[in-house]
Amino acid sequence: MSAAAIFTLLIVVLMLAALAFEVLAPDIIVFSALGVLLVAGVLTPAEAFAGFANPGMLTVGLLFIVAYAAQSSGLLAFFADHVMGRSGGGRRSLARMMGPVAGMSAFLNNTPIVAMFTPAIRDWALKHRLSPSKFLLPLSYASIFGGICTLIGTSTNLVVNGILLQQGHRSLGMFELAWVGLPCAVAGIAFLLLVGLRLLPERCDLAQQMETGGGREYFIEMLVPESSALAGKSVEQAALRNLGQLFLVQIQRGDERLAPIRPSDVLHGGDHLLFTGNLDAILRLQGLAGLMPVHEDEFCRTLRESGNGRILEAVVSRSSPMLGKTIKQGNFRARYDAAILAVHRHGERLRSNLGEVVLRPGDTLLLLAGDDFSKRWNHSREFYMMTRVVDIPRVDRRKGLMTVGVTAAMVALAAFGILDILKAAILAVILLIWTRCITVVEARRSIELNVLIIIAAALGLSRALEKTGAAGLLADHLIDSLRGLGPMGLLAAIYLATSLITEMITNNAAAALMFPIAMAVAGRQGLDPMPFAVAIAVAASASFATPIGYQTNLMVYGPGGYRFSDFLKLGIPLNLLYMAVALVVIPAVWGF
Repeated sequence: MSAAAIFTLLIVVLMLAALAFEVLAPDIIVFSALGVLLVAGVLTPAEAFAGFANPGMLTVGLLFIVAYAAQSSGLLAFFADHVMGRSGGGRRSLARMMGPVAGMSAFLNNTPIVAMFTPAIRDWALKHRLSPSKFLLPLSYASIFGGICTLIGTSTNLVVNGILLQQGHRSLGMFELAWVGLPCAVAGIAFLLLVGLRLLPERCDLAQQMETGGGREYFIEMLVPESSALAGKSVEQAALRNLGQLFLVQIQRGDERLAPIRPSDVLHGGDHLLFTGNLDAILRLQGLAGLMPVHEDEFCRTLRESGNGRILEAVVSRSSPMLGKTIKQGNFRARYDAAILAVHRHGERLRSNLGEVVLRPGDTLLLLAGDDFSKRWNHSREFYMMTRVVDIPRVDRRKGLMTVGVTAAMVALAAFGILDILKAAILAVILLIWTRCITVVEARRSIELNVLIIIAAALGLSRALEKTGAAGLLADHLIDSLRGLGPMGLLAAIYLATSLITEMITNNAAAALMFPIAMAVAGRQGLDPMPFAVAIAVAASASFATPIGYQTNLMVYGPGGYRFSDFLKLGIPLNLLYMAVALVVIPAVWGF
């Protein structure tokens, strides 16, 4: 093994470890790995940055704009309301939700679909005295089911197709992946309806959920003003001991921290009290005499006194510039014109001051904001609005019909081979902008730059594995280990390896890293590379077992009140089911 191959493998292993432990944002980690290989001379600048001109990567960027146009027209919100409004409960409701979501996800980006359906489903579930946790994880899974069925359904399919074209292979057809995607989707939906419904958690008693506003624990910090009537009283005398769904965790007094709290502890003016509790208790705490939120500055007071303040929930995304910063460092109030009242983090009880909390992807924020906040930030890629936004505009019929027509035309042009998907997407975006279905500013804002950086950088790493011979060496080792199992064993090994990697890192990076290894295996064995490419596309997208493997899983992580173990319990059987179906269908359709 050459020194370049060893160095490349070392960098890739370190990158995978950094991604798995979330040391930094994924796009920074993957781009840093590419940069190291460039500086070390393993790749030339042209090789390192060729991924930024890859047709698959460019198509993904354009499809972000198309999906945003559908979302901003109000079409997705209207559809979500009508789908859940007709449902009746249990399996029937689950089926009514998953079918349309999977169908929409086959043609639109998963992220806006899940973002629009999440608040609708939560409100609908609470209205019908059902637990939202029974529906939100299937919502994410359904969007993944549909995304695998078409070439444009998920960015992973476009990435794999882009590499195929780059290496001189034929392009996948628009609906070619439906041969494997549809059977897998049917099996996945059947599994969730017959088995998954029992495995899905029900985080709190339904009656309690209706009475208390949910079982998620938030963390909030309150101040005892110098003039407060509570100053000089003990915790017990101040009636802060037995607060039902609220618990006083800690008292911060200058540099001193008091915990655990005793009934006899005396409150002083200037004390910061750290509470944890569910949403309803947190809201009641806002009006408790003698206490005020630490964010009770002129901004908050004006909102409260004017009656224009709104309490909203939002989930921090992987694209947020706040990641890795404390709330104080990120200057959230100035950036978004909103104040963070409380933070929820998947059952973890936070014990530092609110301003010192370092935000992570998936954190759910309780915000105090003005009436126009949702209009300005509802479509933001920096976080996802999870509380139903009552002031979403009604469906703009002109924009809605135009967006549907343009999207259908784009699919038809690519499906019938009139234009390749990149050219069809370019034409669609031009039409959407010139017909005022989306503004230029909105088009720019809709592009998730971090996703594109991951795709392009991962393609550069893929080139390094191929160029240094590292991919070939790994392929030889794989072939030697599975010599007696034939092509089917090799296909299963490639699928399983991709599936494991995608649960730890992003799906696009997993596909790009496994692709050269799979092509080396096919080349050395004289096999058709297409079955291996399809297996990678399916395995990289079918990420069900962790919340970090796929963005939509992360989006429902906090709002559903899920734990990491919930994804494992439901996702591992679903991963194995997808693998079994794919390994039967792929050889039958594409052969070897």
